[in-house]
Amino acid sequence: MTPQIAQEILDKIVGQVFGYKNPLSLEQFMQKYAFDVRLPMQVNDSTTGEITWAASANPTKFITMANARKRSEAQDLLPTRPLPDIQSILTAWNETNFMSTERQIESVNILECDNITKSENIYRSQFIVSSKNILFSEGCHYSEFLAASQRSQSSTFSIKVDDSQNVTNSFFVTWSNKVTNSFFINDCFDLTDCMFCTNMAGKQYCIANMQFEEEEYRKIKDMVVRWILTN
Repeated sequence: MTPQIAQEILDKIVGQVFGYKNPLSLEQFMQKYAFDVRLPMQVNDSTTGEITWAASANPTKFITMANARKRSEAQDLLPTRPLPDIQSILTAWNETNFMSTERQIESVNILECDNITKSENIYRSQFIVSSKNILFSEGCHYSEFLAASQRSQSSTFSIKVDDSQNVTNSFFVTWSNKVTNSFFINDCFDLTDCMFCTNMAGKQYCIANMQFEEEEYRKIKDMVVRWILTN
């Protein structure tokens, strides 16, 4: 994974969701849409000084997973010294206790991430499981082509999906299930081609919980998309 590939993935997601060319760089997108997502933090490996990425910056000492494995394989033991009291034990532990960073299991093409499992093409994200092409997200499982999303699963080609599942080709969906081609949806189920709807189920071509004809809906949608991409 490289920033260039991440940009290509972002361009593909934005193009699919909005039907327009993506006008935003990775940094601009992150600042605009992922400002409320808990993302990996930049820290330094305490053993080498190199930049690395951690899910939490609360620990004070870090080591990359790659460097931790090297230390484990070397199996180097420190010289034994007396440990007469609890303080001496804690001091000894502090000398060797590093929090691993950039942790990943059975994953490939991962950049600036932590805690990634069985995933591919993941950028600046954490706690991702069995997913592909994920950017600026946390806690997403079994998903593809998601950006700025958190605590969601089984979704694809969507942006800002929070606490939801089975979301496709949508933007800003919260606490919902089975949502397709929709924007700004909250606490809904089984919606297709809807915008600004809350507490609804089984509807299509609705805006702000009002029913529209398809032609009028698509005119308003185009106006909404232009507003999203230019604001």
